[in-house]
Amino acid sequence: MDDAVIAREVHAAYLVGLGDDALILGQRLSEWCGHAPSVEVDLSLANLGLDLIGQGTLLLSRAAEIENAGRDADALAFHRDELDFRNCLLVEQPNGDFARTMARQFLFSTFQNLFYGALTASADGELAAIAAKAVKETDYHAGLAREWVIRLGDGTEESRRRMTDGLDWNWRFVDELFTNDPVDEAMIEADIGVDRGALRTPFDIIVAQTLAEATLDAPAQHRPVSGGRQGKHSEHLGHLLAVMQHIPRSFPDARW
Repeated sequence: MDDAVIAREVHAAYLVGLGDDALILGQRLSEWCGHAPSVEVDLSLANLGLDLIGQGTLLLSRAAEIENAGRDADALAFHRDELDFRNCLLVEQPNGDFARTMARQFLFSTFQNLFYGALTASADGELAAIAAKAVKETDYHAGLAREWVIRLGDGTEESRRRMTDGLDWNWRFVDELFTNDPVDEAMIEADIGVDRGALRTPFDIIVAQTLAEATLDAPAQHRPVSGGRQGKHSEHLGHLLAVMQHIPRSFPDARW
């Protein structure tokens, strides 16, 4: 099954969701510029953010192409309202301290790396090519974040406490990563999308191995929170978008 039989709006919506995940987390990581624990870490977080914004640009450009409604990646990034964003809740959460940021990065990058790996087999050739590029980047992101989880978890009493708190804070948003909505199901049926549920077991194995190496217990169980894919966001996304969209919305005709 291909574009000839999959609804254009469903195909575009799928790409927008993936693009929003990358774009919003890239914007979040950019908030660390000039504030990281060291220059080296500052640069590595900035590079992760740039990789994610690059992924977001490619995915939103492909979404705009499929949508064929006269918009481009910039229009999708800067001229949609909060309720129109389809990112998962995990990526819009505040950075918190460095341990919480790295806990979020470890959880999301581990998922994203598995997801992009599966997406390389997509029937959408351009999407498969984007995934093939992104899987190399997310492999590095997941590895870097994993090292910090281990380093902080198996470090001092203070670093261990902060990493434990970071994992506990973010864990409630993990289930949403593995939940297929109607758009996912349509794209799976079309051999374009990825079954998120099938990625849960390998994800859990990686998390368990990492926590064991970090000598950390599994995160406390919280009631799962979801809704980002349906435009039901936390109060944090609006503040992030106010910063990200301020210049393009204030000067819509500006050209760089």
